[in-house]
Amino acid sequence: MSRTHRIYLGGEWVDRRSRIPVRCPYDDSLVGTVAAASAEDFTEAITRGEKAFALTRELPAYARESACKKVAAALEEQSEKFAVMMSRELGKALKESRLEVARAVGIFRTSAEEAKRIGGEIIDLDWTAGSENRLGLVRRFPMGVVGAITPFNFPLNLVAHKIGPAMASGNAIVLKPASKTPIIALMLAELIETCGYPKGAISILPGPSEAARPLIDDPRVKLITFTGSDTVGWWIKEQSGKKPVVLELGGNAGVIVADDADLGWATTRLLFGAFGVAGQSCISVQRIFVHEKVYPTFLTLFKKKIRKLKLGNPLDPATDIGTMVDSEAVGKTVALVRQAVKDGAKLLIGGKASGRAMEPTLLANVKHTAPLCAKEAFAPVAVVETYRHFERAVASVNDSVYGLQAGVFTNRMDDIMRAFKHIDCGGVVINDVPTYRVDHQPYGGIKNSGLGREGIRYAIEDMTTVKILSLNPRS
Repeated sequence: MSRTHRIYLGGEWVDRRSRIPVRCPYDDSLVGTVAAASAEDFTEAITRGEKAFALTRELPAYARESACKKVAAALEEQSEKFAVMMSRELGKALKESRLEVARAVGIFRTSAEEAKRIGGEIIDLDWTAGSENRLGLVRRFPMGVVGAITPFNFPLNLVAHKIGPAMASGNAIVLKPASKTPIIALMLAELIETCGYPKGAISILPGPSEAARPLIDDPRVKLITFTGSDTVGWWIKEQSGKKPVVLELGGNAGVIVADDADLGWATTRLLFGAFGVAGQSCISVQRIFVHEKVYPTFLTLFKKKIRKLKLGNPLDPATDIGTMVDSEAVGKTVALVRQAVKDGAKLLIGGKASGRAMEPTLLANVKHTAPLCAKEAFAPVAVVETYRHFERAVASVNDSVYGLQAGVFTNRMDDIMRAFKHIDCGGVVINDVPTYRVDHQPYGGIKNSGLGREGIRYAIEDMTTVKILSLNPRS
């Protein structure tokens, strides 16, 4: 039976008349109903967060560490409950939901570790005459209220990436989760409520996009951290004035498969990279460039493995690919595939949908200006083409308005270093897909893919300000 979930406003559970129905993309069943926050609720959350900041900023490192550890332990204990809800709410395959919950546990554990490492440095100030014997003590201090907005595709992991660093650094945070997947975030709030972090410092407010406007306009919000579409992200930056903004946006990740690559490994990893999470990831593999010498063998092997992928009920442990988030996303993807074929592309496998489940799809001869190459598909679709010279493959990866991550399958050190130096993106992954990410790494992109970096330590740097204490010892 579905239930109604209240919003978590500054440490209190609050109901509202306005509701958000949450339906399972697989069978359209009602998963639950969520109260919808208003702009006034966001303003109140900011007020409570600012008041609670007087407490969080004074927390010693061991207290911040302890709070993060308690969330991690509680989440691990209830991991299956969270995984099942994620699969119901999003339609993500259960095996993928379980992995996401495990990652979120790790994020809070790493946040606990990083809470003890927000140190600083001592610098000599005597570089010029008149500053003899002077020293500088440099430290980081929390900023205050952080505004956070997260998308639907990783409804727990990306929420953890905002809240974990905020807690570790002694900030308050007001978070708006995606309206399509708000329940999992509110379940996390239930765990946070008992972790010992000061009441009022954390709010989780599902609601319409316009309700979150105070996060942009209210000067008491000291930082906005947004993960989502590049269109919305850059709009937020334009609206935010002098307020600092961290943006983790879209991509259409490219992969190079060289003639010395382990094709068995490469094709196996590309299954995960291109079709995992039904392709609904900003670092999902979308463009594959294969050396012409190994292209026939690669294609035969890759197609064989694609055919073995199982679509179906996301709660079935055997399911490899769950549903896409809604019918609109499926219809858009099918239309893009049909248009590409109409324009001369060759459909190698897939291309059809059943309900909200899209077949894993691979195309060749797709024009570089076509949406499936030039824009973010956010679907289980990839395009493949050949190359002769490695430099040309690098240029092809760079032929994009995005620059998040790229993958290169090769063991040639010269080409590895060339890729690292010349591929224009935030991260280059060797002998794996760009979908590979560990949660403590600096993660982010350039160009349309965003601004700033996530990863717990790097997020903490964004959520803190540097201050220097200049010491002039006097005898």
